[in-house]
Amino acid sequence: MLAMPLLPIPPRLRPLPGLAPRDAKGRGVGARFASFATLVACAGLAASMAHAAAPSVVRVTALVDRVVLPLMRQRHIPGMAVGVIAGGRSYVLNYGVASTASGAPVDDATLFEAGSVTKTLTATLAAWAVARHRLDLDAPVQRYVPRLRGSAFGKVTILELGTYTPGGVPLQVPEGVHDRAQLLAYLRAWKPACAPGSCRTYSNIATGMLGVAAARSLHGSFAEAMQGRLLPALGMRHSWLRVPAGERAHYALGTTQDGKPVRMRRGELADEAYGLRTTAGDLLRLLRLNLDGRGLAPDLREALELTRTGHVRAGVLTQDLVWEQVPYPATLPALLEANSMRMILNAVPATRIDPPARPTPDAWIDKTGATNGFSAYVAMVPRLGVGIVLLANRNIPIDDQVRAAYSIVGDLKSLGGPR
Repeated sequence: MLAMPLLPIPPRLRPLPGLAPRDAKGRGVGARFASFATLVACAGLAASMAHAAAPSVVRVTALVDRVVLPLMRQRHIPGMAVGVIAGGRSYVLNYGVASTASGAPVDDATLFEAGSVTKTLTATLAAWAVARHRLDLDAPVQRYVPRLRGSAFGKVTILELGTYTPGGVPLQVPEGVHDRAQLLAYLRAWKPACAPGSCRTYSNIATGMLGVAAARSLHGSFAEAMQGRLLPALGMRHSWLRVPAGERAHYALGTTQDGKPVRMRRGELADEAYGLRTTAGDLLRLLRLNLDGRGLAPDLREALELTRTGHVRAGVLTQDLVWEQVPYPATLPALLEANSMRMILNAVPATRIDPPARPTPDAWIDKTGATNGFSAYVAMVPRLGVGIVLLANRNIPIDDQVRAAYSIVGDLKSLGGPR
């Protein structure tokens, strides 16, 4: 069992990039805290939240503590960063240590492995290419990756990649595939297990090739398109596919389920599918821009809306472009089922939504992520103007993350605001 501090570590107070702080002072709330978590003003969230007062930092801290501290004890999590959007404001609370080796506390600069939350940004890149008339969702992959021309995979559409419906592509890149040439050879030989569009099979390969096609349409590598263009455009200045030397001291040390220290080992399609390292503040910014894209360039705002457009129904969920949604008000059992291992590991019958369902405020929209030593969960409820980010440097069950987010959102509702 790991020995670790379980009290929140007071973070450095700072505004997030591009946002003006509402409260520049920490205010004591008892012996446990020297200051509050980062509090920044949001540039205006959903119109439905315009009349709702933001909860105080004291109340947000108390309700997050109530959920997160028992979870950390139960799962022996060394450190967590929790982000909350409520009442038009953003809050970041930091807990525990970033590394059990050094004892360095989690703070606003701590980088966590985002796992498959990376996929939401890959989808955003693809949607941005669509908005700029570089990528066509209905076009076959072979238009952008000519080496797949004539193969079954080459005929799969870009939309089918983004909704996990190519026809039964495996979850993981096969163990014997170590480079792009081997991957393309594997895909040329691939045969669908079901008709494209008829079944949903969650897949790193599908999202990975979505990213490859998007980058090709933008005439560059994926790393150039993501790190050099999209992340700066979103103002996500603390997110990395390759952690630079100056940021490595902020990179948290992960913990396997049996308590061993670990960091991600890269593989083919890692950048596109699960390779992002990021902060709670940067992921909150992504959620804020999805909740209210006013002020963004028109093509980027259109891209974010496209990622939240419903294209496929599969089981209890509606599959957007990578994002997944359940109608709101959402029940906990429905959210647990939508994020269950059954939905991750098994083929689920899928039905195309035609015409696609435009983004709705009445949805719980989320994405899970994990690597061997980290867990991530992000969710937003546009009707409430609420967003949640949970980052942990231990691999923990998805159910725990969903239950924690559901509890925090329920408590935020009880503080007031629109139902």
